[in-house]
Amino acid sequence: MKLWGGRFNKETDKAVDDFNSSISFDCKMYKEDIEGSIAHVTMLGKQGIIPMENAETIKKELGNILKDIEDGKIEFSLEAEDIHMNVETILIERLEAIGKQLHTGRSRNDQVALDVKMYTRNAICDMKNEVKTLLSVICKLAEEHKATVMPGYTHLQKAQPITLGHHLMAYFQMFRRDYERLSDCLKRMSLSPLGSGALATTTYPLDRQFTAELLGFDGPTENSLDGVSDRDHVAEFIFDLSLVMMHLSRFSEEIILWCSDEFSFIRLDDAYSTGSSIMPQKKNPDIAELTRGKTGRVYGSLITILTILKGIPLAYNKDMQEDKEALFDAYDTVKMCLPIFAKMIDTMTVNHEKMRNGAKGGFTNATDAADYLVKKGMPFRDAHKVIGEMVSYCIGEKIALEDIPLTKLKDFSDVIEEDYYTAISLETCVNERNVYGGPSPKALAVAIENAKDFLNSL
Repeated sequence: MKLWGGRFNKETDKAVDDFNSSISFDCKMYKEDIEGSIAHVTMLGKQGIIPMENAETIKKELGNILKDIEDGKIEFSLEAEDIHMNVETILIERLEAIGKQLHTGRSRNDQVALDVKMYTRNAICDMKNEVKTLLSVICKLAEEHKATVMPGYTHLQKAQPITLGHHLMAYFQMFRRDYERLSDCLKRMSLSPLGSGALATTTYPLDRQFTAELLGFDGPTENSLDGVSDRDHVAEFIFDLSLVMMHLSRFSEEIILWCSDEFSFIRLDDAYSTGSSIMPQKKNPDIAELTRGKTGRVYGSLITILTILKGIPLAYNKDMQEDKEALFDAYDTVKMCLPIFAKMIDTMTVNHEKMRNGAKGGFTNATDAADYLVKKGMPFRDAHKVIGEMVSYCIGEKIALEDIPLTKLKDFSDVIEEDYYTAISLETCVNERNVYGGPSPKALAVAIENAKDFLNSL
């Protein structure tokens, strides 16, 4: 007989048991479930709702069950449906009548809401550590490549010369925002639903503030209906994970391009590449490609949780059982991607010469040539037109802007002098961009110091 079977006159169909059961995946929350039960029974004893000696007996046995689970001595039962009923069933088998007192003043609704919240809280803390590690790697690489000139792109067309360090620090900012979003999510979910009951609390004199403190929450939830039905933190966490994956995917796309023969900007370490079963020359960026592909998987989890929640009336509904697989899979996927991605970029080799040569092509210094004319007194729109004509000339002659002889330059504008060549050199183009947030080594040094301060504050 199931623990809730008193109202029923016949056993549920085997197919219904299989369909209804969640133990195959929510067993992941065994630790959170037991920790929540220990806090609950501690409060029951303190409040005199059950005898203190019984509360202590239950707490001790819950600790034994936790150890037995971690030692692989317990096999969960499909018939007990979920992790909550499995733990309680084992407790009753061991303590009999005393074990039956555990669930006093508690529903599976607030129990599962608590477990999910605690699991998500732990997952967020873990994810923040992984993002921090990636941030540290990016910051280190950016410092190493403060002066490594490369082309910057818009529309995947060469635009202006920058440095690899500046490019990497753009990703630092993305992942920093991810870290901060995770921290914000943690703040918003810092209230305990335990004590909300099925939906309307209970007539027992529960001390919800006490259990919240025992479990590391800032306090109890303000509304019992919201307490059992809220899964905003799950949706928000998966959204945060989706943004992490989106940023990883953008970075992966560039890694894939950069290590192609056409770019040859980087070479991935053999330990973080794979080969072909038929083409012996191949060295494939499979980690970057898989990361890019797994992004869609995490997006799928986000759509899943949002769709589950969109039509559910208050309070708890069985639909909410479906939140866990989306949560677990999204977390497991990102947890797998972040550390291996960090190691992949940390061990890659940068081809400085290829990057610099890439910046020399595609007229990346055209904007600086226009700025040169502006500084000589020409209105910018006129300067833009003159340099456009010069680029057109260079394309026809198959030369670069810096290759035009001074005598020919005078045909385009008589304000151009010998200092033109220095003004449009790659070094000038990069080093003179000292505006805060810019690519010059001087501006980049400030950005890197700010990044280090941020990392040291964590």
